[in-house]
Amino acid sequence: MRNGTAKAVAATGSEPETRWMEHPGDLMLCVWQEICRHAEITESTAAIACLLRQVMPLERAIVRQIDCQRSVVETWADTALAESGDTAVLRTTLSSGQISRVENAWRKQRVRCLAQGDTRDEAVACLLPADAQSSAAVLGVFATPGGFLGVLILIAAPGERFAPEHAALAETLLEPFAAALENDQRLREMAALRAAAEADKESLLHRLGRKVVVESVVGAEAGLREVMERVDLVRRSDVTVLLLGETGTGKEVIARIIHSHSARAPHAFLRVNCGAITPELIDSELFGHERGAFTGATETRSGWFERADGGTLLLDEVGELPPAAQVRLLRILQDGWLERVGGRQPIHVDVRIVAATHRDLAAMVTEGRFREDLWYRLAVFPIFLPPLRQRREDIPALAVHFAERAAIRFSLPLVLPSDEDIALLGEYPWPGNIRELGAVIDRAAILGNGERLKVGPALGLSAPRVPAAPAADAPARPLRLGSFAQILPLDEAMKQHIEAALTVTKGRIEGSRGAAAALKINPHTLRARMRKLGIDWNRFRLDGE
Repeated sequence: MRNGTAKAVAATGSEPETRWMEHPGDLMLCVWQEICRHAEITESTAAIACLLRQVMPLERAIVRQIDCQRSVVETWADTALAESGDTAVLRTTLSSGQISRVENAWRKQRVRCLAQGDTRDEAVACLLPADAQSSAAVLGVFATPGGFLGVLILIAAPGERFAPEHAALAETLLEPFAAALENDQRLREMAALRAAAEADKESLLHRLGRKVVVESVVGAEAGLREVMERVDLVRRSDVTVLLLGETGTGKEVIARIIHSHSARAPHAFLRVNCGAITPELIDSELFGHERGAFTGATETRSGWFERADGGTLLLDEVGELPPAAQVRLLRILQDGWLERVGGRQPIHVDVRIVAATHRDLAAMVTEGRFREDLWYRLAVFPIFLPPLRQRREDIPALAVHFAERAAIRFSLPLVLPSDEDIALLGEYPWPGNIRELGAVIDRAAILGNGERLKVGPALGLSAPRVPAAPAADAPARPLRLGSFAQILPLDEAMKQHIEAALTVTKGRIEGSRGAAAALKINPHTLRARMRKLGIDWNRFRLDGE
């Protein structure tokens, strides 16, 4: 900046102070240029101070912020500190009374000019840093567009004082410095948000056991080659996709791949488990509701379809939808219009539907449990995901993938499966598919404690088998476990427990002597959970509910 000033002097043939005094607009233009050139207020303050030294006896320029809520004054820019390399934020704590006096006093007069050592006015003195109390100064208070209160403090050189024209110039500087402080605050907020986002990303990757965010499909060139070929065919279009396959085969992963490789990738990808929503709330959850539509509807709420507008919505376990919801879903698939519960105005949404189920929807259509017209709308482009037992060539790569994930998740040394481990994994039938394989590798890593993968014990090959579920007419007995391998998956344990309750209550669900009362659960919630677990309550029923 000094070089630029020297060039300007040479070009005009006049001293800087004379030129600025004759053309004050040129000075303000240079001030605004420095504000725009530097995002951080420490840099812009230092550059503007160089300009001001040409027109006033300035030694030091300071910018402070008044935080009325916390009752503190913080220094965000100080040319003296910048020259010494000190970047610490200096804070002065004020009392609530001092804050009130500052607000009242500066509301009447924006700029104050102080003689050397003049600290009689507390509303002025409390804003000065401790090391500037004995110097002549000009103080100006300004408000930023973001609502902050800032203070511009100009400190005179030793033995010098400021004239009235200097105070007038300081008042014209308040607006540029308000913009500079606002820019600096936004920059700090963006940096804080970026740091928080990075921390969230690292935390999420750690929980998921990944090193990168990019979703990769293990087996894309082997057991899932035909699946990925069909995904590549359909990803560019907006047609509805129906993912079929057993539980744990990776339907959600494939749905995310379809979304991330489509034109809708910048927009939302949302997943809703249709089997986990009670029939009474399914319409509200999927399509939203208006305020006052039913008891408890204290505010208008957007449903899953509205929240996924422009993106992709995965309807997981779509076969669990009740008949009424199937009708409303059919309309959205046909023309993209929906109505909130209690609403009168139709709402148009642009959502791509990817449906997924482990059930045989065609058989359900034949049995009258699923609408035929909805089946035709959903099955525009079906993709079948083979179970793991039909793609055993992918087991080694999947085992390595899950071993790497387990090492990250559990902070253990990376131990890869041996040839013997792969052989054991290859002989297992995998009724739970890839989800079960991931759980087995996690269990093997924990049992091995970072030294090796104990795949045998994790599979239960060295422990007695878990006893079979009791017959329908047998009384329920508590399961006694003797080893880690005997622990049932949570869904299986829940299924056995519900079946035991249905056996005792003879299939009755509601009422004081029903299974819901015995399990201390809402009857509607119990029915939804039974559907999810595939429990046919009719085989337990000996009399009416």
